Amino acid sequence: MAKISSIEGRILYNSRGSKTIEVDVQSDSQFLGRVCAPSGASVGKYEAVSFPDGKPEESLRILKENSQKFIGLESSDLKAIHDVLKELDGTENYSGVGGALAFAVTIASMESASKASGEPLFRTLSSESSFKFPFPLGNILGGGAHAGPGTPDIQEILICATGSKTIEHAIETNLSVHKELRSVLEKEDPNFTNGRGDEGGWAPKLENQKALEISAKACENLGFTLGKEVSLGVDFASSTQWNEEKGKYIYDRAGFENSTGEQIDFAANIIEKFKLIYAEDAVHEEAFEDMSELTKKFPNILVTGDDLTVTNKNILKKAIEVKSCNAAILKVNQAGSLFDALEFAEEATQNNIKLITSHRSGESTDSQISHIGLATKSKMLKVGVVGGERVAKLNELLRLSEHDLIRGMAEI
Repeated sequence: MAKISSIEGRILYNSRGSKTIEVDVQSDSQFLGRVCAPSGASVGKYEAVSFPDGKPEESLRILKENSQKFIGLESSDLKAIHDVLKELDGTENYSGVGGALAFAVTIASMESASKASGEPLFRTLSSESSFKFPFPLGNILGGGAHAGPGTPDIQEILICATGSKTIEHAIETNLSVHKELRSVLEKEDPNFTNGRGDEGGWAPKLENQKALEISAKACENLGFTLGKEVSLGVDFASSTQWNEEKGKYIYDRAGFENSTGEQIDFAANIIEKFKLIYAEDAVHEEAFEDMSELTKKFPNILVTGDDLTVTNKNILKKAIEVKSCNAAILKVNQAGSLFDALEFAEEATQNNIKLITSHRSGESTDSQISHIGLATKSKMLKVGVVGGERVAKLNELLRLSEHDLIRGMAEI
């Protein structure tokens, strides 16, 4: 088995222009794995801390001072690499070394191992003999923490080509809806500047309901029927509205407040009216019982935890016990190491929680999460629609469509 012969890091920038860390892992002095860590804007309270005291330079210093501890380890031995990171870290949330460092080191190691074995990364991560493509899920209209004042409080309105039979058609369909939505927005507001949010979704000056209606109209203009050829999804990111002191959800941009019951009704009405396939974080990150109400009411849509479950196996166990969700976001950097994330994925799969592998709003042009989505049998891959850092993941799926082991689309 290939062994780590060198490990180095550097400071780079993500798609928001914020500093991050990139790590190179080389095995047997010839097989290079290179990974640049992403970061989120809408960050769960319990997810891994990206950098010690918010400083990527501190993570880089720790890596440089301790690089020898990784030398000689098998690059495919995720557990051994994870154990070294945890020994250096000494905390529960990676605040000692930084979850971004754990992310970059572990995925770069596995990429190096995959090159040494001559197999694609998804095969190195999984012993399955066949795979199905996750459906691309992309942000077409953004608000909340991903866009500026005047945009909707709702963070993401998403498109998914649920009727597509091939990955090529699914990507093309998402792109066509994104383009048509621009035309609809320009007709609605001749002064629309074509501004976009962090993830490439259009960022118009609209209130929530109108934004949803216009997104639906773009689909219908193309001859699509919601819930058939295409479906909308919504990331409510409700923790950004939750006011602990008032015990209410404050929708500043729209000018209203919701009690807990009103928030559940608010989300349910949107799910029903717009025939959503996907509803993420419809209540705040600690409202496990409230999420369970929506999961019970809508068993056939993906009621998804992100801030609720933060790719944390122990928190997921609580969500499973309360039946808070039937789907969960897998973001490796929320967990810290790839080892942590795959343990989370295993827990989800064993309990019939469907996985959605996801990017972050501050992304790199790396495409390893496309492989992680395949390896974990994710139903969807939430990676945006446009923007170089988003298209990189979609283009990787197109390359992987040439692989004999991947047949057709996942069953949602």
